[in-house]
Amino acid sequence: MTKAYHHNERFEKIDFVAKPMEKGEYEQCTFVDCLMEKADLSGIIFSECEFIQCNMSLAKISQTAFRETQFKTCKLLGLPFENCNSFLFSVGFNHCFLNVSSFYKLQLKKIKFNNCSLHEVDFTEADLTQAVFTECDLLGATFDRCNLEKADFSSAFNYRINPEENRMKKAKFSQQGLTGLLEKYDLTIVP
Repeated sequence: MTKAYHHNERFEKIDFVAKPMEKGEYEQCTFVDCLMEKADLSGIIFSECEFIQCNMSLAKISQTAFRETQFKTCKLLGLPFENCNSFLFSVGFNHCFLNVSSFYKLQLKKIKFNNCSLHEVDFTEADLTQAVFTECDLLGATFDRCNLEKADFSSAFNYRINPEENRMKKAKFSQQGLTGLLEKYDLTIVP
């Protein structure tokens, strides 16, 4: 069975739930305002692709490859990114909703989250070395046994991180965010 190969194509306003996406490889393709909610994207390879205003919530992404792929203003709720193909896994998120997604044990060095909602996201055992969380809402996000060395949380908010359970050397935090690091000690921080 021959798999599809798409290069430098634009897919706009396509309902990939009603018409399933062809299995294969998509290289330097752009997806704009596409519906992929609960779609089966398993085994598909996305290389240097861009997703803009797409809804990929609850999609099946088992062994899906995201290589140098960017997501902008996308709805990506409940995605288990740890089920993706980890070879050359590289993503970036700008103004996205990733609530209840999971990055369990993933290598996410230098990943950039810009102005994203990351409520209840699981980062357990992830390598977030030099990750940047610009203006991100991390309400209820789990950071357990993570490598957060040189990560930048200076403009992030609503995070709760236990410094005793995560590697955090040279990570950046704002003064306002210190309560998220000290919560377990039940201290009262006065401005």
